[in-house]
Amino acid sequence: MNPMTDTVRQRGAAASAPPASNGAKAYAAGKATVELRGVSKGFGLEGEREEVVHDLSLTITPGELTALVGPSGCGKSTIVNLVAGYERPDKGEILIDGRKVNGAGQDRMVVFQETALFPWLTTRQNITFGPRLRGDMPAAEIEAEADRLLARVGLNEFRDKYPIQLSGGMQRRAELARAMMNRPRLMIMDEPFRGLDAMTRKLMQLFFLRLFEENRRTNLFVTSEIEEAILLADRVVILSNRPTRVARILEIDLPRPRDFHMLSSRQAYIYKREALSILHKEAQRGFASTGRDLDEAFAKRYGQTD
Repeated sequence: MNPMTDTVRQRGAAASAPPASNGAKAYAAGKATVELRGVSKGFGLEGEREEVVHDLSLTITPGELTALVGPSGCGKSTIVNLVAGYERPDKGEILIDGRKVNGAGQDRMVVFQETALFPWLTTRQNITFGPRLRGDMPAAEIEAEADRLLARVGLNEFRDKYPIQLSGGMQRRAELARAMMNRPRLMIMDEPFRGLDAMTRKLMQLFFLRLFEENRRTNLFVTSEIEEAILLADRVVILSNRPTRVARILEIDLPRPRDFHMLSSRQAYIYKREALSILHKEAQRGFASTGRDLDEAFAKRYGQTD
């Protein structure tokens, strides 16, 4: 994804949200119920339109971390954009606490694959940008909450640094703090640790895990890493090949608080084996489909096949 495009999206979502009353602020600090009902979405011109998501239904309960995994290119980021309100489904509907999603809103916050911090703002200014722009929090409350979050994510000493002066892991922590500063009812994470080195990724997984277990905010977490999904999630939703649907849902019955040692348990191994088995079948189906498409294209061009 283009980080500048993502930045504009976040800025636009914050700017379009109306100032909240005290009641709305309390509402925003809660936990959301998310429902996808028969959602379908395609792209392209008529006649060449490709369906990416097909009749997908899913319910996420308040305080639950749901991980989405699926074959590469199956439509995970499309689902993120639909739930965030950046795209609208062709069929079906998406509800947040019973309210139909018709666009971006301050009840949702997305952390993208690539950093979307404003490069011209310091760490602290990035974290406080949303509520300052909306004007829905008193200045003293913004300062106090920013201080709390900076300490919580271990960035107090870097509060006046610019994004270019931060490591990849620090940028991820700053983005988590910025998301929490906006008090969303739903956190949407689109492969947020992708591109980090192996050690930093593990540290960020553990860091994020502690934050989630502390506040239990409803979370939709997209990842291509099975072990990451098992470590973090209450449920792992395995998506099919394109057009994507729900192939299987695994209930992850591992105790909290969690740590990396649990991934060595027999139960975690069973979850991983089942998930990999389903993903392997879906990947094979995708390759088989691609092969037929190539055969058909070859026949149209040269009038023959092997």
